[in-house]
Parts: sequence; structure tokens; C-alpha cells
Amino acid sequence: MSPAREPAGSDVCCPEARSPDATDADLRQAAAAFAHPITGAGLLQLLTSFGPFVAGCAAMYLAYPISYLLTLALALPTGAMLVRVFIVQHDCGHGSFFASRRANTIVGRLCSIATLTPYANWGRQHGLHHAYWNNLERGAGADIYSACLTMREYLARSPWQRFLYRLPRHPLIAHVLLPPLVFVLLYRLPFDTPRSWIRERNSVHMTNAALVVLFGTLAALLGWRQVLLVHLPIMVVASIVGVWLFTLQHRFEASHWTKGGEWSFVDAALQGSSWFSLPCALHWLTGNIGFHHIHHLNPRVPNYRLRGAHEAVQALRPTRPLGLRGGLRAPWLTLWDEARGRLVRFCDAS
Repeated sequence: MSPAREPAGSDVCCPEARSPDATDADLRQAAAAFAHPITGAGLLQLLTSFGPFVAGCAAMYLAYPISYLLTLALALPTGAMLVRVFIVQHDCGHGSFFASRRANTIVGRLCSIATLTPYANWGRQHGLHHAYWNNLERGAGADIYSACLTMREYLARSPWQRFLYRLPRHPLIAHVLLPPLVFVLLYRLPFDTPRSWIRERNSVHMTNAALVVLFGTLAALLGWRQVLLVHLPIMVVASIVGVWLFTLQHRFEASHWTKGGEWSFVDAALQGSSWFSLPCALHWLTGNIGFHHIHHLNPRVPNYRLRGAHEAVQALRPTRPLGLRGGLRAPWLTLWDEARGRLVRFCDAS
């Protein structure tokens, strides 16, 4: 499909790859053709993200006096819709959701109240991820989800140091226990934000103030226990799903990690970021974030145009998709084996 004929918000499933090699400049140009927001598509996605999310919250409140098990069951689709709201916030942070910077800021801040994620602070931190993703030289300094040690570096540590490195990266801790704690508690403090980032630190405090007003009002009207038992399960579901998606975007069996001088922007995007092949409905639910290789190739492409950009780039240089089975294995891939040129599990280190 040519960029000129790509329909806004198209939901057609991706065709098979078709064409041979192209230069890096050709690939970047193909993606750049889609790096222009479409106001109508953005407004439609805003409606279809916040609408079902708010409806899900309302349904949980209505179900609460009838059956808390039903309320918990409704937390699954409601939490999934919150992931879609987060993708809108993510795009606003990149300045890609709307053409207007002011519109991006307003919508991003609105999303941040639902996601409990300070807009400006998270956006700048996320920008650092785009500066060093899949770069092994940042292994010791970056967060546990977007960096890793080489097997040689890991084996050079003492047994106690290895244990301390492994513990927070165990799938149950990294993908079940930590995500809710990060979004609910850690994002309430600018704990890892440099003091020179005044705007970003203020965004943490302003988000907290907005949350106090919102949940304080709900608690006054409905009771704090009901508010807690409705919104906490939503955040648990959304944070676990969101962190898993974030992990498999760069940790999968075919992912390629390199060091400093060997790192290449285009190769890191297309070989170090995943194309997570999902059914069309799940691509819609996750805001097309499965086309993550295209997002890294050009972060200015709004999520509702990632599919079209993927098809244009795929026609020039085919990329292999990551299936659901590979995605489920992603949390176990924690070390880079330089000898084999692939990610491996801790149990593979010897």
C-alpha cells in the first residue's frame, strides 16, 4: 500500500512482506511519510479509548453492591482499555497524536490522571529510552525492563551480586509484583528525577494533586473502600499487561543488542524492536503498539498510522513477526550471550 493511499485508521490486517533490500534512508523516508497526525483519527481514538474505559469504571461501581466477583471480572476489560488510554498519553508525549503541541499537552495530562502516570516526567524519562534502546553499554544504568547485562558481565559478578541482579528480574517480581507498585506508589514521588528537571518534578506533584481531588471526591460520594476496591484491580491489570508489552518490545528471541560504536539507529529499530503480530482486534486494543519497530524508526508516527507505515517499510525491507508464543517467553530472556549473539535466560549462564 502506498503512503498516499493509506486510509486513516485502517484496520486491515498486514499483508506478507514483498520486496528486497533498501537503504536506511529509504526506510526512514517511508516511515516519515506517515509522521503526520490526522485530527479526525485522533479524536476518534480518544473517544473509543476514554469512552469504554469510563463505561467500564461505571459498570464496576454498579456491579459492586451486587457481586464483587463480577466487579473483579469487569476489571479485566476495563484495565485493558486503560492500556489503550496509556498509548494515547504515550503518543502525546512524543508530540505525535495531534499536530498541535497544546492539544497533545492537554490530552496527555488528562490521560495521566487515569493512568496515574505524571505526563511530563514520564515523557522525558521515556525519551531517554529512545536514546539508548538495545545498547548494551547502558546495561548497568538503565531500568530493568530496557537494559541487560552480557553473560560475561553477569558471570564476572559475585554470587551475591548475581542474586541481587536476578531477584528483581524474576518474571513474578518484574511482571506481576513490581508493575502495580511502580504505577500506584513509585510514580507518586520524583525519586529518580534529576533536581534540574523542574518542570518534570512539578508534573509529579500536579498529578498527585489532581488525583487527590478526583479520588477524594469519589471517596466522599461512594466511600473510600469502594473506590479502592474498584480502581486498584484496574491498575493491577493495566500495569501488568502494559509492562509485559513493554518488555517484549525489546526482549524476544530474534532481538539484536549491540554496544556503542556498533549500534545503528535503523538496525536497532528493525532488529532490536519487535513487530508483535496480533489479531486486528488486539492491535486496536493496544493502540497498534505491536508495530514497535516502526515506532522506534520514527516516534513521530501516531499509533493510528503505524499499520500503514509498517506496510510501507515492510515492502522495502521485510521484518519477521513475533508471535504470541514468543511474546510469552520474553520475560525469561534476561542476558545477552555475545558468543551466540542472542538473548538467553539466567539458567543458560554457566
